[in-house]
Amino acid sequence: MTTGTDQGGAAAEAARTVAERWANFHRYGPFGLLVVGVVLSVATADVVGMDRTDWYVFWPLSAGALALQLWWSRAMRTRPGPTRAGVFYYWVRWAIAFVGSLINPFYVFYAACGYFDVERLLPRRQVRPGLFAAIVVVAGSQSGGLPPDNSAGWVLFGGLLAVNSVLVGFMGHINNKEKEQARIQIETIDELERTNTALQQALDENAQLHTQLLVQAREAGVADERRRLAAEIHDTIAQGLTGIIAQLQVVAGTTDPEQARQHLDRAADLARHSLGEARRSVHNLSPAALENASLPEALKKTVAGWSRRTGVRAEFTVTGTAEQLHDEIEATLLRIVEEALSNAARHAHAGRLGVTLSYMAGEVTLDVRDDGRGFDPLELPARTGTGGFGLDGMRARAERIAGALTVESEPGGGTAVSARVPLVRHDQ
Repeated sequence: MTTGTDQGGAAAEAARTVAERWANFHRYGPFGLLVVGVVLSVATADVVGMDRTDWYVFWPLSAGALALQLWWSRAMRTRPGPTRAGVFYYWVRWAIAFVGSLINPFYVFYAACGYFDVERLLPRRQVRPGLFAAIVVVAGSQSGGLPPDNSAGWVLFGGLLAVNSVLVGFMGHINNKEKEQARIQIETIDELERTNTALQQALDENAQLHTQLLVQAREAGVADERRRLAAEIHDTIAQGLTGIIAQLQVVAGTTDPEQARQHLDRAADLARHSLGEARRSVHNLSPAALENASLPEALKKTVAGWSRRTGVRAEFTVTGTAEQLHDEIEATLLRIVEEALSNAARHAHAGRLGVTLSYMAGEVTLDVRDDGRGFDPLELPARTGTGGFGLDGMRARAERIAGALTVESEPGGGTAVSARVPLVRHDQ
């Protein structure tokens, strides 16, 4: 695909090529046209009828023209654009070409230089007179030389002068249109380059923001896990320790062995329960399933284990090319699946469940669908005390990594939970 930068470079290169060719023509073209005019004049001298006086004028005139061109080839390098030196060069060259055309009409080739560099050498107010002067010499040579010998010659000269003027005017108009079109094209390409540059800057800024967002999401996730762990410690472990202390205090204050044994058994039960809660909290802090397995493998094992425990037929499918994602992305998707499966086991009463992990261009989607009894999404179930986060928690997890979670369900129509998160690779 060709970009605006490539087009701009090609246009600039083409413009440089054209400029170089015109510069070479302006430097060497007058020499060539002078040589052509001199050679043709010498070759047609007998046909035209040049006499001794004509030759006495012709050779010094041509030598002067050569000297003029040698001077200007050096002067033009330091005098670009219309200057006094350029005006002097143009009109002296025209005078030489005019006199040479009076001697021999074929000398007009030297006068034709004025067609090509009149705008380059003369200021704006002299362009039309300079161009008309060149047309006069050319038309005079076409009509057989100046001055015409009779009235018919003058009529022919006038007609050729009119025709040449129209042709030059028309070509000038076309040339101006082409210049305008070229100017518009260059401006368009420049604007496209600026747009592409701005777009690239926006993409770079977006990549930086995306990286910052991931860092913030990770930090938010860590803070969220800390708050969750603190709440679970307060709700489970701390309460269990308080109960153990209370039981031990009873044991310390009683003399009845039977009663003491009962309270010690209760304390032991509370200790075992608190130990289980502690292990569960630590396990939830960092998914152990991802330590030695990829995300598809971990999800497949999770779905298979859930199916064995619940007796519900469950299938796991991967579409697209699997890639190793950023740790935060994989952990979030695994937690969402675990919570979705937990919700399905508690509430759905489903006979079949499917989990699909899809890798797409720049995005990963996770879909969990069941054929259970469904519910009204506007009436979300209250958060339970079993450690789950519910739909709000899954949505919050997805949003923390710049993703989104949608829920589609209706009473008796099953439930579909879909999470969409950015595809951020492990090395990014």
